Amino acid sequence: MKTFTTRRDIREYLTSQGAATIGFVPTMGALHNGHLSLIARARQGNDITVCSIFVNPTQFNDPNDLKNYPRPIAEDMAKLEQAGCDVLFNPPVTEIYDDNEQWHLNIGPLEHLLEGDFRPGHYQGVTQVVYKLLDIVKPDNLYMGQKDYQQFLVVSRMVSLMGIPVKMVMCPIERETDGLAMSSRNIHLTPAERQHALVIFKTLNWVKANFNIDNLPTLQKDAMAKLAAEEGVQPEYFSIVDGKTLLPADANSETVVALTAARVGNTRLIDNVLIK
Repeated sequence: MKTFTTRRDIREYLTSQGAATIGFVPTMGALHNGHLSLIARARQGNDITVCSIFVNPTQFNDPNDLKNYPRPIAEDMAKLEQAGCDVLFNPPVTEIYDDNEQWHLNIGPLEHLLEGDFRPGHYQGVTQVVYKLLDIVKPDNLYMGQKDYQQFLVVSRMVSLMGIPVKMVMCPIERETDGLAMSSRNIHLTPAERQHALVIFKTLNWVKANFNIDNLPTLQKDAMAKLAAEEGVQPEYFSIVDGKTLLPADANSETVVALTAARVGNTRLIDNVLIK
């Protein structure tokens, strides 16, 4: 695996590869099997697989969250080597951002719903950094996980608005054997909290099994109650939405998704399930 830390060096290398197709997996590191499944998908469909590890400061609302974000770069590099990744881009912040840089992209209601409501400004930071990374790597295909469903929609909207010639590929959620969605944040859970966190996936499955388009307000209310009843779990939202707009689902919704966020102890977890 080749590793680059500057825009110029990775750009020169990728340009030297001629017409080879590039699959790109952007990450913030602390890699788990969910990330590695994206690498596997990229390898299947491209000549060169590129992964970036960059803890992006502009998408954090809480300075402590940024400071405490895990950065096990040696372990991450070993995992990428084993997964057959071809190129790692691991730049310092100064390589990505100039001083006093401004960015605002109007992505419409997507920015302020669900995650956007609880993390104001978060998606401006996401679109800012992904735009920069796409401009550097210039991939043919971009691989992102379903677990960050709203992020996938936001980046898709940015790609469309900016006319970036990349194909977006959403990959399924990877779960632990007990159903917990794989996340870099799971390492912060105590053994007891991890057991309590299982209520998230159980509740999503319960909603899927009991889905009724005419009864969404009751379903959402009951789901919130199930989460809140679990010790140490504080739900932030549980929404059953149209998979294209994240607005409330209705009979005309071709795709329906249930999305939720909850704090388990001090750890904030998100998860979702495709209902239709």
